[in-house]
Amino acid sequence: VCTAHEPRHTHDVPRVTYLLCQLLLVYMIVLFGRAILSWFPIQPGTIWASIGNVLIQLTEPVLGPLRRMIPPMGMFDVSFLVLFLGIQIIRTVLC
Repeated sequence: VCTAHEPRHTHDVPRVTYLLCQLLLVYMIVLFGRAILSWFPIQPGTIWASIGNVLIQLTEPVLGPLRRMIPPMGMFDVSFLVLFLGIQIIRTVLC
């Protein structure tokens, strides 16, 4: 039995839940990578442009609908923050 102060271990969590937790972690890393790359000017045709395109293809299917529901605050994309925090909350509950 886990208490509030003890971290859960992989043997306490069903395999499907563990896999989902790991996939959510990877997706958070992908989101973070997209955010970091968006801060820099990237030349088309470079490896960074290719990486950026892959990150956009992986994140836009979720961020696009969120952007339509959540308007930006000035120049700040709130949908990104909502998604990132939402995934973190899900990971906290599941993992």
